Amino acid sequence: MPASSGLVAATRLARRPHDPGAGAGESAVPERPAAPDARAESARPARRKARQSDWTWQLRHALSSADELHRALSLTPEELAGARRAEKAGLPIRVTPYYLGLCDKEDPACPIRRQCVPLADEATEVPGDLDDPLGEVAHEVAPHLVQRYPDRALLLATDRCAVYCRFCTRSRMVGDGGGAVALDRLEPAMAYLEAHPEVRDVIVSGGDPLAVSTDRVARLLARLRQIPSVETIRLATRVPVTLPQRITTELVRALRPYHPLWVMTHFNHPKELTPAAARACQRLVDHGFPVMNQTVLLRGVNDDASTLAALFRGLVRWRVRPYYLLQMDPVRGTAHLRTPLATGISLMEQLQGRLTGIALPKLIVDTPGGMGKVPVGPDYIVDRGPGRTVLRTHRGVEVEYVDPPPRPLR
Repeated sequence: MPASSGLVAATRLARRPHDPGAGAGESAVPERPAAPDARAESARPARRKARQSDWTWQLRHALSSADELHRALSLTPEELAGARRAEKAGLPIRVTPYYLGLCDKEDPACPIRRQCVPLADEATEVPGDLDDPLGEVAHEVAPHLVQRYPDRALLLATDRCAVYCRFCTRSRMVGDGGGAVALDRLEPAMAYLEAHPEVRDVIVSGGDPLAVSTDRVARLLARLRQIPSVETIRLATRVPVTLPQRITTELVRALRPYHPLWVMTHFNHPKELTPAAARACQRLVDHGFPVMNQTVLLRGVNDDASTLAALFRGLVRWRVRPYYLLQMDPVRGTAHLRTPLATGISLMEQLQGRLTGIALPKLIVDTPGGMGKVPVGPDYIVDRGPGRTVLRTHRGVEVEYVDPPPRPLR
């Protein structure tokens, strides 16, 4: 698969002399083995750790084939068949060494493994499946720009991600080989935004806009900031989860001049709340980036109340706001990962009143066809009458709320 220009830039960056993961000693191969050096032997783990903490190293060493996955995880027949299929058609395979390290090598029910390892079930279609469930193609107002709401627009800046999640809403386009979109090719989208000042909020997504070079991201944000009517910019990224090494001091310092910038990220399970992810989120928050989390409700991953409570509490400790619990979009070939809508409603009822309000997201259905997001939840209204409403609390107690009397006309 051809590398994107952004990743090429990142690779070049990684080969500069100051990069601990690409020193001169790695490029020279001695003609015959040298005598063992005790100091060199002891330094190898440190060098290995330094390489693995480099985000460009993680991208260069991401697994992208069924054979690589099989060697790392001992795939089940269903997983191996799914991986072989993914190599030939559909959403390709890509897993960073970091995210692979969160997988249980022996348990196919591992919640991380279920998110990144294909299954043969991806070949199965069920009623309601859609190639483009959010109707983004129908709502494209300029190349790479989608507008489904009056005051905001979605800019698709790349087709690459650090990890290709098996439930991806944009599996129709992600990883198709195009890579990061050149800035001049985004000019029609910029012209549209300049001609439509009612668009005040731009979500930069893809793919993952932070899976490309810092310079490319900064230039894109600088161009958006030339449009006076664009008040807020959101970066939709999963790198704090799948590639936390990407959130470097260099990155946050380069992007900070373009505030207000909001980061919309995507933690789905407490196993993703690692020390590396904590450092990434804290670095973002400490540099003025509000971080909001959108969790996708996934069968066999996070479809129970205790798992969600642990996830949301952990995020709040990091100053990351649980924003949405998303009913999974009906993407073609993902029925094995989707839950009935009733499951999400039941989970929200179990969490209501038992989880602090700042840790409680909204349950959202992004309606098929691009008709917009709808908040859903348990029905706490038991009865209604003129001037009165009976409510059921999380304790199961029914309480009557009485409206104030109408004010007399003067």
